[in-house]
Order: sequence, then structure tokens, then C-alpha cells
Amino acid sequence: MNLQIKNNQNRIKIDKNRIRNTLKIIMRRLDCADKEISVSFVDDETIRMLNKQYLGKNKPTNVLSFSMREDEYGDINPNVLGDIVVSVETAKKDAQGGGLTLAEEIDYLLIHGLLHLLGYNHEKTTQNKAREMKQKEKELFDIVSVRRIPLT
Repeated sequence: MNLQIKNNQNRIKIDKNRIRNTLKIIMRRLDCADKEISVSFVDDETIRMLNKQYLGKNKPTNVLSFSMREDEYGDINPNVLGDIVVSVETAKKDAQGGGLTLAEEIDYLLIHGLLHLLGYNHEKTTQNKAREMKQKEKELFDIVSVRRIPLT
């Protein structure tokens, strides 16, 4: 498993060890523990620019995924899944609005981003495919959350 984690923002502290552990858990469960991904944590301005450049949406979002397995060159290096970019600022706002901790929201965004890298989709697809992705997110989030509960 090759994980590259980069914190490209300085407003909110990121626990890289926790991120690495979360990714290890979900990558094992998704049978892609031998693959490579990179994760970048950015601010809202950076993700807004990426969202505009690649998706034509001039607004910040919580997570973007850039798959290396799509298009005509997707089979050049099958071990590289791609990149996940998380806006920590938007994640913090979403966490507060959804009753989660920032760490839990980041776990969810990592799961969501990784599923996109593996070909799951919830936009421009059937309701069944969108529901399948949502179920897989919940299943993985429950696994990650259970492993975080301290034993007493």
C-alpha cells in the first residue's frame, strides 16, 4: 500500500496518522490495499479553483477525486488509483452541520473519494448505482467508526 498524504493548508490541524489508519482499513475492505493513492488537504480557495478548472463549478466543495483508471490511458499503471483532494474548511462546516466531528467527516470524505477512484458514482447514473454507492459508504463508515470506539 502506497499512501501519500500532503497537508497543503495551515488553518486546521490534520492528524496524518489517523488518516493513514483510516485509509488502510478501508483499502483492505475494498480489496485495493496493494494500490497507490495520494490525498491532499487544501483550503476552500484551492478546491474552488480545482472544481472550476476540472468540473466547471466555481465554488468550493468538500472532496474531489481524480481517477488514474479512466479514459484511454487508464491501464498504463493499474496500481495507481489516483488523487483525493479534501477541503478541510468545507469539511469542518459540513461536520458541524451534520453533527459529526471533523475527524469523522474526513473519514467519510476519504471513503467517498476512494469509492469514486474505484468507479463508484452517485451523479449521472441510475438510482440503483447511486444507492449502491451510498450503502457502501455507510458500511465502510460504520467499520471505521467501530474501530475508533475505545475499549473500556
